[in-house]
Amino acid sequence: MLGVALVGTGLLSAIGAWRDSHVFLINASVSLPNWAFLIRRHQLPARGDYVFFDPPQSTLLRRHFGAKTQMFGKIVYGMPGDVVAHRGMVVTIDGKPIGRMKSLTRFGEPLTPGAEGVIPAGCYYAGSPHRDGFDSRYAEIGFVCGRQIVGVGEPVL
Repeated sequence: MLGVALVGTGLLSAIGAWRDSHVFLINASVSLPNWAFLIRRHQLPARGDYVFFDPPQSTLLRRHFGAKTQMFGKIVYGMPGDVVAHRGMVVTIDGKPIGRMKSLTRFGEPLTPGAEGVIPAGCYYAGSPHRDGFDSRYAEIGFVCGRQIVGVGEPVL
């Protein structure tokens, strides 16, 4: 009987540890091609990974997403040390085009172009293949840095 209790306690402990380091997310946005992700918390992303993060608070985000903004999920296109530049409305990373900026939101509100220059240490350029993606193209999101990062996700559906 003691063996069963020890196994049960160990199993509950393992499940608790897994739960503390993982999150299952249903993605309601059309900016990513998948709609369900398993997120590994506290993991830093590599280029091409899906990164999940808490976006900065702003009036524009509150208007579009409400007072309690949910975490965003994007793809890491730029790493620390990469160079972001704008060629007109086209955003490039190390000379390669990765997205096109828009002047206005779909509701006609002005959007501010994101930062140009070297991506700082501990920060990432997070983007989306969707033409209307709200991501690092815009200053309202900016680079995604350390404390904002929830984790890295794997699409499951």
